[in-house]
Amino acid sequence: MGRIKVNLTLEAELAETARSLGLNMSRLAEAAIAEAAKAERNRRWREENRAALAAYTEEVAREGLPLASYRSF
Repeated sequence: MGRIKVNLTLEAELAETARSLGLNMSRLAEAAIAEAAKAERNRRWREENRAALAAYTEEVAREGLPLASYRSF
């Protein structure tokens, strides 16, 4: 996938510090946005599947882990 230009507003002191340290602000912003997007996707998935996860947790609490008799530890 290609790259696109976007406008980004930063605190002046923060931008100057990053520049003085030789940090690539574009790559840092991209990494932070990717991490935030991943966290939000995970949060939404958990929310959408909350009922199924709760049902499975109850089933395991009631009946134990599936195939538990085959565990060697």
